Amino acid sequence: MKVKVGVVQDSPVFFDKEQTIKKLERLTKKYTKEGCELLVFPESFIPGYPRGFSFGATVGSRTEEGRKLFSEYYNNSIDLEGKDLKRLEKLSKSQNVYLVIGVTEKQEINGSLYCSMLYISPKLGLLGVHRKIKPTGTERLIWGEAAGESLVTFTTKIGRLGGLICWENYMPLARMAMYQKGVEVYIAPTADSREEWTATMKHIALEGRCFVLGCNQYYTKSMYPDKYQPFVKNELEDMCPGGSVVISPLGKIIAGPLFGESGVLTAELDLEEIKHSKLDFDVIGHYARNDIFNLDIENQPETKVENNNTKM
Repeated sequence: MKVKVGVVQDSPVFFDKEQTIKKLERLTKKYTKEGCELLVFPESFIPGYPRGFSFGATVGSRTEEGRKLFSEYYNNSIDLEGKDLKRLEKLSKSQNVYLVIGVTEKQEINGSLYCSMLYISPKLGLLGVHRKIKPTGTERLIWGEAAGESLVTFTTKIGRLGGLICWENYMPLARMAMYQKGVEVYIAPTADSREEWTATMKHIALEGRCFVLGCNQYYTKSMYPDKYQPFVKNELEDMCPGGSVVISPLGKIIAGPLFGESGVLTAELDLEEIKHSKLDFDVIGHYARNDIFNLDIENQPETKVENNNTKM
């Protein structure tokens, strides 16, 4: 089976949820016209990855200015219980395309934010959510940690979907949580624009014998609205040059890496290549050594299977 995918490397309308969703809608309509059956958007595309921001926090103190900035970020984040999700589900259905979107998600009950990845089906709407289990560095200030129930995978008509966000992909056991579910299309939204990230994506493809879609924003300091420029005055202009890439199950680059510009990487994935790649290595099969190693993951849900009768 062959699947045409699009990896979107673009910039949000920073800290503006409404305008960013409108931009996402325009991009989705454009690339579904080109035949894409799956579109992937970067880490925290809605409402933007706050690179360079300190939110006024140092060890032992926080500023009122930083608290106000966090509140603004919170107010522009996605609420899965509100109209934001319904709008994205409607988009997916109307364009007949699977969407995997990096968002900052707010939970009104506990007041926390999470770095999340939404899986949306054109048939069933929201299949599920992966929430980052370990924010990196000072990301821990703004995003909470999820647990095993967030290590989700989905069997769909375009293959088994799963993945991790940014530096979660350096966590061997988190990767293995995906491999054990037989992930075929491994999705990795990120804010990492180093050339070394390409090597990470290639390693995961070789290790998991899966297609890997690495998706990053393209963002420069000049793109920040004037009101936010003081927060990033010490940053380089070329803040996030991209690096999105599509990798085959044998670790070969199919598309990208794309640096220095906005764009969409499109590629046709032949899922039959996954079977071919397992002749000599299968991380959960003949290379697993279950007589020596065993990985139990607390509260990881079963792989959800998309069908006509079940609402995910």
